[in-house]
Formats: sequence, C-alpha cells, structure tokens
Amino acid sequence: MAQPQREDVIRCEGIWKIFGDRSRQAIEAVRRDGLSKTEIRQRFDCVVGVQDASFTVGRGEIFCIMGLSGSGKSTLIRHINRLIEPTAGSVIIEGQNVNAMSPRDLRALRAERIGMVFQSMALMPHRTVRDNVVFSLEVRGQPEARRAEVAAHAIAAVDLTGWENRYPDELSGGMQQRVGLARAIAADPTILLMDEPFSALDPLIRRQLQTTFMQLSAELHKTTVFITHDLDEAIRIGDRIAIMKDGVLVQIGTPEQIVTEPADDYVAEFVAGISKLDLVTAARIMQPFAQFTRAGGPQDTAAWPVAAPADKLNTLVDLAVGTDHPILIRAEGQNVGVVTKRALLRGIQGREEAARPQMETA
Repeated sequence: MAQPQREDVIRCEGIWKIFGDRSRQAIEAVRRDGLSKTEIRQRFDCVVGVQDASFTVGRGEIFCIMGLSGSGKSTLIRHINRLIEPTAGSVIIEGQNVNAMSPRDLRALRAERIGMVFQSMALMPHRTVRDNVVFSLEVRGQPEARRAEVAAHAIAAVDLTGWENRYPDELSGGMQQRVGLARAIAADPTILLMDEPFSALDPLIRRQLQTTFMQLSAELHKTTVFITHDLDEAIRIGDRIAIMKDGVLVQIGTPEQIVTEPADDYVAEFVAGISKLDLVTAARIMQPFAQFTRAGGPQDTAAWPVAAPADKLNTLVDLAVGTDHPILIRAEGQNVGVVTKRALLRGIQGREEAARPQMETA
C-alpha cells in the first residue's frame, strides 16, 4: 500500500552560523578550503555555531534535535523564526522564505504561525494564569469573550483548571511550565519551537509533562521542533531525531534507526545504554515468511502466536514467554514474516545479525 506523501512545513537548507566580525570571510574560506572549526577560530577569530545544517519537518511531526551543551542545537532552532540571522542558508516555512520576509511579515509569522516555549517560561508576574495564557490574543485585539473561551480550553488542556486566577509566584515550577505550554496552545500556531522546556524539572514532573505534551500534540496535530540534551526524552517523544555535535547534524532518523543504525562512534556511544524493547519492531528482526518455508521451516502455523510488523520487542517477548513456537508476523491478512526466539534475543541485544536472520526452525 502506497504511503501518503509527506507535506513539509519547515525546510532548512544549508544553514551556517558563524559568530564574529569576519564571518563572511570565514565562510568563504570554509567553502573554498574546507577549514575546520579550530582553523576558523585561529585565522578569523570567529566561532562556528552551526555548520551546513539541512533538514525538513513534516506537518504534525515532532522533530527532536538532540545534543550536548554547546552542540549548536539552540542556535539552530532560533533560525527557524529568525531570532538569529544565518551567515548562509535559508529557512522555508510553508513555501515562504523566512530570510526574505519584511519586518512586518516576520512579526506576523512569530505572532500568528510560530509559538516558542523556552526552558524559562518568562511568565509576567503581575498577570494571572488566565491573563498570561491569552496575552497574545489580547495583543491581537481579540474580544474578551473569545479570550475567555480560549483560555478555558488551553488551561484545561494542561490540567490547570481551578488555577486561572493565581499568579506565577503561587505556582510550582512544573505548573509554571504548564502555563507556558497553555500560552503556546492558546495562540494556535502552526509550528511549535520548544527549547528544552522540561529540562529543569524533577524527573517525575518532567515525565508527566512529556505525556501531556505528547497527548496535546496528537490532538492538535502541531508541527514541532523540540530541543533536548536527553536522548531518552528525544526517543520517547520524537517521530524523528537529529543528533547534533559541534554544530553538525551527525544523523537524522527515526528513534529505531538512531538506536539500531548509529552513523558513527559518537552516536553509538550515546545509544549504547538505550533499551531496544520499546523501539525495535518485528519488521526489523523477522525473517520473510516465504524464505522461512522455502528453507524447510514448518508450514503449520495454527498454534503460533501472531503479531504485526509494527509491534515492538516488548510485545514479542510477552508472546514468546507463553509458547515454544516462533511468532508469526501478519499484515493485511497475509503471513509476511517469522520471528524465532533466537532472532528475538538477538534483537533485544541489538546485534546486527538480528536484522538479517538466517532460517531457523526453533
């Protein structure tokens, strides 16, 4: 079955950001001579923040950019709404070149189509929760009745009903973060830019807010670029992940691809301790059913447990515990694959041979 074509909402093409008075000379030298970051700093007294970054984000997708402190991820995200001007490259939002926008159009883009959530919510201390949430609507001149309706919906969405008339200093850190999320929702932007919004919170509260965000994202179908230094967080919430190091996007892929096919030693080191159980699918470790039977595997599958190609290793483990049979993988009523216990164990280990299993009968 053909997959529907993805609509790209954000397209970043060849983004460079070099900080320093001689940035133009530096980038010309990079392109001409292939200088390293160290050479650029030594020759031009410039610092490379982002190096030739290109990526797209589809409508409704959560695209996570993950990297350690100083990797360039926060610098990169600020190019999307042009809080930072690129040294080179372009940002296209729904077909419009952000770099070519007039100041008026850029203000409209930021106010109406892009919402940004920071680690520090910067809530206005003299305004209540409700008034903080609908501030953008107030600036746009929306009538009070409309603001009240939107506020009620956004506040309920982040589970803060009953706190509408409280002030920021009466809220916990997690509650303040919820207010910031509600404020972004209330503005109803097409795009959400989230720069480590949960990183300062305690682990339990952080996980709760991740869950809230994922539920809201599914409900509202917002296109999101999410910055984090936590690979577990990126894997949990991201449809795709970009790993960034020293200003370079080292690898872009689904969580499964990042964990099972690291592009280099740097990524491999990051993912070494990540559990495969909720990431790797049956499709990755199964042997094609036709190949299995041609090689002499049993064809009577009536007693075999059945799973789908998209089922994760956790599901397969639960099925395997209660049987001595292999697991039959079915899609659209057809037998498409077989997962033996050996392949399952190798998949849990993350061994490469699991992706290309040989015929096994047990």
